[in-house]
Amino acid sequence: MTGARDWTEQIATDYRDAALDVADKRMLDYAAKLTRTPWEMGEDDVIALRDAGFSDRAVLDIAQVVAYYAYVNRIADGLGVSLEAYWAEGKDDY
Repeated sequence: MTGARDWTEQIATDYRDAALDVADKRMLDYAAKLTRTPWEMGEDDVIALRDAGFSDRAVLDIAQVVAYYAYVNRIADGLGVSLEAYWAEGKDDY
């Protein structure tokens, strides 16, 4: 399990430094940009995913998952929902 934990920590710290293939890094680049600066998204971002091997359906799935998590987090923040005690304590048992 140590290998998986190290890999997960690399991704959580900075996915750009993690041992990921090009497609995974492009997907995460897309997700990060859509999350942080959605107004900067354009056709080039979709083309980068296609060039990495993602189908149009996969691109749609990626966009929908990112958008869903943004939506859920915005609702939780807007309602003042607190993290469960498990997360607030910083436990990392996975």
